[in-house]
Amino acid sequence: MRIRIQQINTIVGDIQGNADAVLNALQKAEAEGADLLILQELVVCGYPPLDLLEREAFNRAVFHQNERIASATGETGLLFGTVVSNSEHPGRPLYNAAVLAHRGEIVDEIYKTLLPTYDVFDESRYFEPNPDIHITEWAGRKWGITVCEDIWNNQNEYNYHTYGTDPAAKLKEQGAEILVNISASPFSKRKPEMREDMLRRHSRRLKIPLIYCNQTGANTELIFDGGSTVSSASGELVLRLASFEEDKGDITWSEPEGIRAVSSHPVAENPGFEERLFQALVLGLRDYVQKSGMPQRVVIGLSGGIDSALTAAVAVEALGADNVMGVTMPSRFSSEGSVSDSQKLADNLGITFHEIAIREIYDTFLDALDPLFRDSGFGVAEENIQSRARGAILMAISNKFGHMLLNTGNKSELAVGYCTLYGDMAGGLSVLSDVYKTEVFAISRWLNEFFYKKEVIPRSTIEKPPSAELRPDQKDTDSLPDYDILDGILKAYIEDQIPAERITSEKFTPGQVNEVLCMVDRNEYKRRQAAPGLRVSSKAFGSGRRLPIVQQWTEMR
Repeated sequence: MRIRIQQINTIVGDIQGNADAVLNALQKAEAEGADLLILQELVVCGYPPLDLLEREAFNRAVFHQNERIASATGETGLLFGTVVSNSEHPGRPLYNAAVLAHRGEIVDEIYKTLLPTYDVFDESRYFEPNPDIHITEWAGRKWGITVCEDIWNNQNEYNYHTYGTDPAAKLKEQGAEILVNISASPFSKRKPEMREDMLRRHSRRLKIPLIYCNQTGANTELIFDGGSTVSSASGELVLRLASFEEDKGDITWSEPEGIRAVSSHPVAENPGFEERLFQALVLGLRDYVQKSGMPQRVVIGLSGGIDSALTAAVAVEALGADNVMGVTMPSRFSSEGSVSDSQKLADNLGITFHEIAIREIYDTFLDALDPLFRDSGFGVAEENIQSRARGAILMAISNKFGHMLLNTGNKSELAVGYCTLYGDMAGGLSVLSDVYKTEVFAISRWLNEFFYKKEVIPRSTIEKPPSAELRPDQKDTDSLPDYDILDGILKAYIEDQIPAERITSEKFTPGQVNEVLCMVDRNEYKRRQAAPGLRVSSKAFGSGRRLPIVQQWTEMR
């Protein structure tokens, strides 16, 4: 039996377009001799559809395309993910399903058993869990078909809870000869290795081959890396599809030979840490702009600093240099390198570049506020006027020319509130909001050394001490710990969710931990007003982290 695994970049809500992509894939698979084509979770409606599932017209459109797809099948079987109606059982009105179709008919519907309700997932809001775990008998074989979380069981990135059911084990007990999992598993920076290890352990534990088909592409904040795999009954990796792009691969399954790859180069390379983060950000930005129907042009405020430099590099790779505009806006406190490094970066990337000085604008603000501010001294209010003036200029350019403003703030700054509401927090998308400052430096160095293989991000930008340049000789370390310390505490607190007393160690003093945690907790109100950001970690600021603004709990004071 020849089986094709294919990962498709779908658009949430483009039900017709997604269905057309399914049928195109089916037509090619049939023409090229595949006996079965396997596609990802919710491929018809796109993942995640969220509250679109509460709209009757949306669900009717999905059901219609399900019938259209099933009726188009011929000699090649098709296993695809979609939404189906729960009309026969009490509970929520929908199932998250894997549908097997062949010769114009639906052979079986397999419903998702484990519905994740943690982090960015809220599937119990929409779907009823599978009431009947069963094997599927088709083409003379016994198939154990599962949907996404069913295969993760109790092995996720962070165990918010444990499940009492192991669908894969139950299917093996029922005589399944092979496991198939269709998935829409969002990317995070440590997930590819963990996911692959989990899948191969399943194969070894159950002594059964496992086919895993994952979504690729980005939808709003979530990025899906693909990386679909096939492992043998002994846990050997037989096939790995490409990361962060559409791809397909064929295997043969027979007895006694087992699973074999058809391609001569079946195992695509897993990108390294910095490369995968860069690829994820590029895909996230490209799909955010293209799938939302926005003009594919962006504007970026260039400060001469590392964050805006990396944001510009991502934008050029995602959208092309012709579609990226950089604007530097020096003030009385800007260093010479603020402008010269911005100009050099723009020249190296080949983007449009403009300089708009804000000194007179800033002075006009101060003059207008002088009757009220006169005797109060220079402080945060005066610093932030500069940031807000820059935000107003960038938004004016965005409105005038139709360029979406990209926010350049990183996760370290957003975590502790080292950013200005209605100023440098402005933008239609925050590209780096889930990337720590130390990771920004690491990706930038990798770009110069391995991607460009020359100095594109100026060395002076990478080497100079970070500064907001909102007062004379200002450095980030005037207000924050060194970024190595800050990011270590932030990762432990936000992503690893380690209690405060355990974060304190030889590396981090109680005073440092207390300072950072208090800054994180008291700046929730800022993050609630921030631009949407791309998720690349296991715990990002956004829909997966839900904390109250008005509250009195913090672990240290």
